[in-house]
Amino acid sequence: MRIIVFSKLEVMIAIRYLGSRRQEGFISVIAWFSLLGIVLGVATLIIVMSVMNGFRSELLKRIIGLNGHISVYHNSAPIKDFDNLAVRLGEVPGVLSVTPQLQGQVMALVEGRATGALVTGMRRSALQARQFIEKNIINGSIESFAAQPNVILGSRLAERLALEVGDKMTLISPSSTPTAFGSMPRLRSFRVSAIFNIGMFEYDNTLIFMPLNFAQDFFKSGDSVNVLEITVDEPEKVASIRSTLNQVLGKSLRAVDWKQKNSSFFKALNVERNVMFLILTLIIVVAAFNIISSMIMLVNDKRASIAILRTMGATRGAVMRVFFLSGASVGIVGTFLGSVLGLIFCWNIESIRQFLQYFTGTELFSAEIYFLSKLPAEVDSIEVVFVMSMSLFLSLVASLYPSWRAARTDPIEALRNG
Repeated sequence: MRIIVFSKLEVMIAIRYLGSRRQEGFISVIAWFSLLGIVLGVATLIIVMSVMNGFRSELLKRIIGLNGHISVYHNSAPIKDFDNLAVRLGEVPGVLSVTPQLQGQVMALVEGRATGALVTGMRRSALQARQFIEKNIINGSIESFAAQPNVILGSRLAERLALEVGDKMTLISPSSTPTAFGSMPRLRSFRVSAIFNIGMFEYDNTLIFMPLNFAQDFFKSGDSVNVLEITVDEPEKVASIRSTLNQVLGKSLRAVDWKQKNSSFFKALNVERNVMFLILTLIIVVAAFNIISSMIMLVNDKRASIAILRTMGATRGAVMRVFFLSGASVGIVGTFLGSVLGLIFCWNIESIRQFLQYFTGTELFSAEIYFLSKLPAEVDSIEVVFVMSMSLFLSLVASLYPSWRAARTDPIEALRNG
């Protein structure tokens, strides 16, 4: 196998041809635009892919960190004798913990301000075991969580209701209590013992944690719950454990894993990621076509120079290498600069967002729309190498035809017409 080696003379001529001169100044401008297109294409691809990776990773971490990997529901009634059932499920290989919960919707009311919320009743030991919640407490403590009618709520919900630790709020259940005077709304006051900030808008804006015994009393569910949250040792391989759990549960109960509950959401993310990749790849493809057009124009402009090189003893291979190197150098330099620009942008993307947000005075990444409070970016080295390889491949392929055309130039015809 023959290895192509460029001589110093070929490199010097190739660089000189790319430089701007009198007649070919316009050609040099096109080459610079090709370089800029590759830089922007590679940088944008790396940035978008990294943001999509970070978005998926952060959402997945928060969804799994706050909820269990598998949820067990009864098909038609509350789950009774849940402690014994939890012990049985905990014996299944791969299961780390089983947490009984009572979930229900409420209306939160504070001095005329009202909003909907989702109450999750659970024991203090289970709440403390979920370090994702405890480490995101920004005010208060969960130590007094079960001592009295206390609740823990999200920071955005507390902000909407103007609540601080120690304040009281009234919760109203959609179910009513029958009395001698008719049905009365079920309501009770609770004290705020802690406020958390997970960084995911949906959770920070709606979640309220309540001691399990107070939740059972508030929702009048007796000694029962409506969901068992299960954590496993390998969340990515949750399907096999779910199948085993369904065999243990029988027909009246069913297990649903986190992939099933969030399948449509993550499928939408993957579709968006693939579409963005295809669209942004077109930037690099267009830049590659610019390389072809600029190199063809350069070949036509340098026909006399090619003829002189051939009459001085340069072979067709030497001429082809000169023009191939001219076109390939645009792609190589553009790919390198685009990769550096994209990585720097990804590593400082949140600071850049805050600067642009301060400079423009507009909210660029609304948590209400994008779910997260911060713009995430997770660089995948394999994807970066793939993007760089694709850019280099397109640039090299784009340089082949013009260099082949230059090598086929007839020196006699070129001198006669030149």
